[in-house]
Amino acid sequence: QLQASGGGSVQAGGSLRLSCAASGLRFTAYRLGWFRQAPGKEREFVAAISRSGDTTDYVDSVKGRFTISRDNAKNTMYLQMNSLNPEDTAVYFCAATTTPAMTVSRFYKYWGQGTQVTVSS
Repeated sequence: QLQASGGGSVQAGGSLRLSCAASGLRFTAYRLGWFRQAPGKEREFVAAISRSGDTTDYVDSVKGRFTISRDNAKNTMYLQMNSLNPEDTAVYFCAATTTPAMTVSRFYKYWGQGTQVTVSS
């Protein structure tokens, strides 16, 4: 089970830190990712991290602004989001996969419930 938290409402240029706590699964066996879905749009890949945390991947639109990380001792993943803009407004989901295809949502087995991020201009 994955539990996402940390969403909220911020003004453009602000920051938020999302967390994703895992329970009931062997955390280090899974690559982890963040996806987001804006109203009327399809769910899109945001960021992913390898099992050890030494490899990360980002969608181009968040590179240099977002940082994904994980603490395997705490069974928790994070997404630090800086320089937020209104286009980042969406429900953010965390997910876990055992496959190397970390950017592809259909390969993720476990999903969190989503946390709302709203950025106003």
